[in-house]
Amino acid sequence: MSISTERDQARPTSETPAAVTTPRVVHTPWGRAIALAVAAAAVVVVILLAFLWPTVTSTVKDLPIGVAGPSAQVTAVEKQLDTAADGAFAVTSYGDRQAAVDAIQKRDVYGAIVLGDTPEVLTASANGAAVAQILNQVATTLQTQANAQAAAAVQQAIAAGRAPAGTKPPTITVKVTDIVPLSSNDSRGLGLAASSFPLVLGGMIGGVLISLLVAGSWRRLTAVVLYGVVGGLAVTGILQGWFGILQDGLWANALAVGLAMFATAAFVVGMNALFGRVGIAIGAVLTVLVGNPLSAAAQPLQFLVGPWGAIGQWFVPGASVSLLRDLSYFPSADALFPWLVLLGWATVGVVGMLAGHFRNQEVTEAAA
Repeated sequence: MSISTERDQARPTSETPAAVTTPRVVHTPWGRAIALAVAAAAVVVVILLAFLWPTVTSTVKDLPIGVAGPSAQVTAVEKQLDTAADGAFAVTSYGDRQAAVDAIQKRDVYGAIVLGDTPEVLTASANGAAVAQILNQVATTLQTQANAQAAAAVQQAIAAGRAPAGTKPPTITVKVTDIVPLSSNDSRGLGLAASSFPLVLGGMIGGVLISLLVAGSWRRLTAVVLYGVVGGLAVTGILQGWFGILQDGLWANALAVGLAMFATAAFVVGMNALFGRVGIAIGAVLTVLVGNPLSAAAQPLQFLVGPWGAIGQWFVPGASVSLLRDLSYFPSADALFPWLVLLGWATVGVVGMLAGHFRNQEVTEAAA
């Protein structure tokens, strides 16, 4: 039997141990969980289609090549290519071999067929392995046809009594000459094609990080400029100084890489300044899901369906790949267009940053 005293009865209730309560777990509604799962799967499907579609639907068509030699032979070969290749080639005729070589070095054509007593196929493996493979197949076909024609001519001569029985036809060899070969460090051209996506992804990541972690328009602009400079030098040092993928002028290549990274990052930051977090998504979609698959980094732009190959050259990934290929292997080519494309995207990004800055100033002043 316990005895309670007045002191016990007067003890404050606060000293009584409080009841332990378990926090209530709030579950995500089933509808929202299912919707998020379906949406995530849909995003994966869209990304997969964006990257696979250009490759799966690509066809050999409208590949620009030249034909040089006597006019009668040139006309015959042009007709033969139109009939047999079914639109695979866009043929331009040239007066002689040197004119065809000049056109290849300017990237007016990707290769050429030189006719005459010693037929020859001119290639430029720097345009990509796919082009070189196609032109090698053309050389093999021409050689087979030329030897068949020579054998038929000998048989006709024997039948007509113009040649003794047992006369053997001459063996015709079609020589293949690589006018613009790839670097020995990247003999299959895989390095230049493989470096395209990291450049795109790097530019986008730089833009996202600066958008989220740097406040102030001028600070953002400074960060993007510094990012382009440092990134351009670092990436070019790896691609050219370390792996030997890029060729020729180091500083020109560094400027091209830096401008490409700056243009992508500036566009993402500019869209963020104008539209907030949605702007980051806009930059990512246009750069990664549209620009990169249409860049034609691993195949000629003519092989993409419809006008998409040409459209892809208006985006940063396509312009940067073309520019780096020109600077490394085709110094005689006109590279003005890709320079202007990169400058255009960079300008849009900078204007977006400044416009967002002044818009925010107006909102702040109105609120005050």
